[in-house]
Amino acid sequence: MPDTASERRPLVRWSARLRLTLLYGLLFLISGAVLLGFTYILVARSPVSKQTKVTATQDVTGDPSTSNGGEIIPDIEHLVSQQHEAELQALLTESGIALGVMTAVSVALGWLMAGRVLRPVSMMADKARRISERNLHERLAVSGSADELKDLGDTFDGLLARLDAAFDVQKRFVANASHELRTPLTLQRAMIEVELSAPAPDVQSLRAVCERVLAAGESQERLIEALLTLASSERGLQRREPLDLCEVTADVVRERCPDTPANGLRIETALGPAHTYGDAGLVERLATNLIENALRYTHPGGWIRVATGMDTGRPALYVANSGPQIPPDRIPVLFQPFQRLESRVGSPDGHGLGLSIVAAIATAHDARITAVPGREGGLTVTVAFPHQHGHQPGHGHGH
Repeated sequence: MPDTASERRPLVRWSARLRLTLLYGLLFLISGAVLLGFTYILVARSPVSKQTKVTATQDVTGDPSTSNGGEIIPDIEHLVSQQHEAELQALLTESGIALGVMTAVSVALGWLMAGRVLRPVSMMADKARRISERNLHERLAVSGSADELKDLGDTFDGLLARLDAAFDVQKRFVANASHELRTPLTLQRAMIEVELSAPAPDVQSLRAVCERVLAAGESQERLIEALLTLASSERGLQRREPLDLCEVTADVVRERCPDTPANGLRIETALGPAHTYGDAGLVERLATNLIENALRYTHPGGWIRVATGMDTGRPALYVANSGPQIPPDRIPVLFQPFQRLESRVGSPDGHGLGLSIVAAIATAHDARITAVPGREGGLTVTVAFPHQHGHQPGHGHGH
């Protein structure tokens, strides 16, 4: 069966240089022909070219010495008209030859100028053809005056820079995910091998090993679930529906925050109406991750504040906690995958994906994130969503 792509491919490849050259030549030919036509019309209608009569007088008696009057001699205006038509025909022929010669010259000059104009495009194409995922750090670096071609080169360099950064993030993500998934597997295998190498393992020791293996498996399940959530958030939203941040956050607080924390933790809530559009499941995951992150990093006897309401005209979720001091330059890093704060005080089952999932979900909802260090330590995070009646696309997250 023939290849449809090859069937659609033209037999003759018309380069941009050839097309521009033919266009230049055609435009010159048309403009020259129009100029020649105007010149021909003006010359034909010129007063000099009007019919002329030539007259003479002679003696009516035949005696040249007596001339009593004049008589018009045979009209020669027909000869003058023929001479004028011959001159016009010569003008048309000679101008046509000159137009043909100049058209050929214009085509040659157009070929040279088109090659000169398109030379930067050819250089950019050659450089872009050599760039792959292995050398995304290279750039076109178009030099010269600031024109459309330089703007095109600079735009392509910006695209390469974004692709280079995206590839680096992807490589780090894959490496970190592989490490995080390999660690529980290595631990499980080590526990089983140690127990099997024992001379006489009893039921109790085998049961303890099985419980530890199950715990490691649950950790893997949580990691895989977090990775799937992160991937689905980065793909964007499949559907949007009206929701109230107050109701979603209240459910998360009831589920995740105990009424009487054993470590003296104080949880304060101020949940007001905050209507927006989005995926209720992902918004619930965002609130859960923010609250769990606050629980994990808050010292015993500290506090956590959770609030919903309007922030500069946008429905917002606010989560703050006391805890360790966080340098401001470390905050953007915490929203990247597999990045953890060293001074964790809560449960050790985190994988460094919580805040990166928050950032991905916020981006999918066109929400804006503001994260600043708290006055008493810890982190203060505000997620401002688009208003329910005024969707504002294009807002990313800001740290």
